[in-house]
Amino acid sequence: MIRTAVTKGRIEEDAAVLLKKAGFDTRELEDKGRRLLFTINHSLEIVLAKAADVITYVEHGVCDMGIVGKDTIMEYGGSFYEVLDLNFGECKFALAGLKDKDFYAGYNQKVIATKYPNVAKSCFSEKGLDVKIIKIEGSVELAPLLGLADGIVDLVSSGETLRENGLVIYENLSRISARVIVNRASIKLKKPEIYDFINKISNRII
Repeated sequence: MIRTAVTKGRIEEDAAVLLKKAGFDTRELEDKGRRLLFTINHSLEIVLAKAADVITYVEHGVCDMGIVGKDTIMEYGGSFYEVLDLNFGECKFALAGLKDKDFYAGYNQKVIATKYPNVAKSCFSEKGLDVKIIKIEGSVELAPLLGLADGIVDLVSSGETLRENGLVIYENLSRISARVIVNRASIKLKKPEIYDFINKISNRII
């Protein structure tokens, strides 16, 4: 038995489709009600969790594997192996702000609003730019509209929310998709089972 933590929501739905294609009986997962723990094919236990908790469970070894977005991996980091890109849940980290503004113009320190302060810090550090980062928990698009920030770093899919709020993408920073992560001890102790699972689903990735 291998235990896999899966991010609730969109990733969970896409993961269920992939597991079904790989030959797993996903009926319980598709008709889950309020349950959070499932056994599939007598060999796979699924735990549904929030994204950050998926990393916590894998790091601490209560789950052997996890399916989580690259955005969460980039923001929280952790001690685990990232072994497979599942090619779903795709979006991107982008730097965005008001139209007709040159973000990189001038020499003043720029202010960035974001839900992902570690990602933003890393991105601008690589560019050699000193920025002030303000963490926003809600709708980050408000920050430039209210004059709080020069730009935002956020996940963007269609870009519709940006457009409706008069914002544009200045720069695409990183491609994001769902990934499989594995506990460092589990990959040694349950190597045949884990590799068998990875092979099954990797053959069904589009």
